[in-house]
Amino acid sequence: MTGTALTWQQLRDLKRSEFEDAGDRWNEVSGRSDADRVRVDRAMSAKLRETQESESAEAALGRLKRLSRNYQYLHTECGLVRTALNGLASDLAEPQRQLKQTLEDAAGENFTVHEDGSISYPAAEVQDLTGAKKEVPGGKVQGSARLPLEAPALGEPTRSPFLPANPNATKAQGIADRMARAVRSAAEIDGRYARTLDKLRAAKGLDVTKATLEDVFRDTDAVRTAADRYLDRGIPQSKSPAEYRTWWDGLTDEQRQEYLEIAPDLVGGLDGIPAVARDEANRNYLPVLIDELARQGGDETKLDALRGIQTKLNEPSKVPMFLLGIGDEGKGRAIVAYGNPDTSRNVSAYVPGLGTKLDKEFVDDTLQRGLDTAVGARGYDSSSAAIVWLGYDAPSFLTVGSTGDAERGAPAYNSFMAGLEATNANKDPHVTAIGHSYGSLTVGTAAQQDGGIPGADDIILLGSPGTGVDKAEDLGVGKDHVYVGAADNDLVTKLPSEQQSAWGVWGMGGGPVASYIVGDIADQGDDDLYFGKDPASKAFGAQRFEVDDGPRVILDAGGFDAHSQYFTPTKDQVSADNIALIVAGRPEKIQTEEWR
Repeated sequence: MTGTALTWQQLRDLKRSEFEDAGDRWNEVSGRSDADRVRVDRAMSAKLRETQESESAEAALGRLKRLSRNYQYLHTECGLVRTALNGLASDLAEPQRQLKQTLEDAAGENFTVHEDGSISYPAAEVQDLTGAKKEVPGGKVQGSARLPLEAPALGEPTRSPFLPANPNATKAQGIADRMARAVRSAAEIDGRYARTLDKLRAAKGLDVTKATLEDVFRDTDAVRTAADRYLDRGIPQSKSPAEYRTWWDGLTDEQRQEYLEIAPDLVGGLDGIPAVARDEANRNYLPVLIDELARQGGDETKLDALRGIQTKLNEPSKVPMFLLGIGDEGKGRAIVAYGNPDTSRNVSAYVPGLGTKLDKEFVDDTLQRGLDTAVGARGYDSSSAAIVWLGYDAPSFLTVGSTGDAERGAPAYNSFMAGLEATNANKDPHVTAIGHSYGSLTVGTAAQQDGGIPGADDIILLGSPGTGVDKAEDLGVGKDHVYVGAADNDLVTKLPSEQQSAWGVWGMGGGPVASYIVGDIADQGDDDLYFGKDPASKAFGAQRFEVDDGPRVILDAGGFDAHSQYFTPTKDQVSADNIALIVAGRPEKIQTEEWR
């Protein structure tokens, strides 16, 4: 606002709307630049590429590509200026409000506010120790911007510990201090944004180089830091996904772009935000997250996985990918959709289980299961999307005997599903919840919460050690809409019950899996698994569909192969096809299998 010290008069008279108007003009430039970039890419470059094949055409395409990068640079940098100006106007609102309130309080007490911020107060009549009334003179006080617990500045006079005789002095001092603190706060805000705006200088030359892009990255980070309160303050807290959808729809295009480009981390994980917006936000945030983890010396396993996801997003895919969530908390977070879940009539959301975390196996294998499901379902209905939801910490072998991870993951899963319900454009979309391994317990736990799994029509349980309930009808979608795939050689589907494990190696720290492998306390035919009734049993009452038996556990050295091939057409075509049929809303065509 000013190169000199900010005065209370300047703060009082400040027209914050002028910053907002300036931000609007920068936004217009940003928007025109983006439109020009699109025109260069889609009209000029594309047309030239389609109609011309020559060295001169290639040279022209090179220049058009440079022009496109320049427009993108303008779009981004002008957008950063816009956000900084909007943030400045917003952040100054509170100190200006505080100042105006103190001026009103001063006027109400008949105090005089001077140009230097000092305040004069009138004489007052008080009683002395004898009860006699006497008049004490008025005076003048100077405000201090020092906060109550802040140490005095060097040379600042200390206050007398005794209350002044004139009661007006105490009131005047309080008002003067509030004024000083308001001006100090505004000056700090002004300085923060001034430093940020000063950095937003265009690079020299006509080409956008690697150094230019790095400068854009630094500029974005600087604006994000300066405008953090402004951006965060704009998001309603603790709202339902439906309310977040209403909030997002109520934003202007300018406001939405501020979040998507400057603060993607704030909105990329909000359930209720449309999939296209979440995808854009998370794609923008992913390189920032990778850079932050690398600079901090973060977990290399997570870093490699994040880079792997970034590579997949930049490669052609049989089904379009949407990055609906990404994060490094816990064992890592990633939510990936194959197909747009907002426009598809059929949507599935798969919860992985035992041992799943943000690592190479997740990128190479777990995501492939989502793609296989989407491709399979689209073979029966092209309007199908499949989601891989790693929105919780799945257990390791050491913690798989606990329900804690499922209990923590279930609310997050239900919130995500409620978000799908809020954003899907179809009148009555067909939604399938899929739980594999321990993920089936997470899905089962989610189904037991009030209202069940939002929007879910069908539930698929694969390689399940139990769901926490004894009957399919307790999962909230009707027993005929609960489908189970359980391979005969999948040891996880035959884990002994908790009671049986209690007197075996589980009691010695081996866990239910170890109990099964030892063989002396395997499930003894009573339909009870570690987390409740066997979903593949007649007592449970779900529809069991046919799957391949898979390699035998020990004799054929199959290990966990039978537990991991349900989604994979090249290993278990029958199971993959049955899953695809259910997801696509064609359950009458599945191949069924007898209960255990």
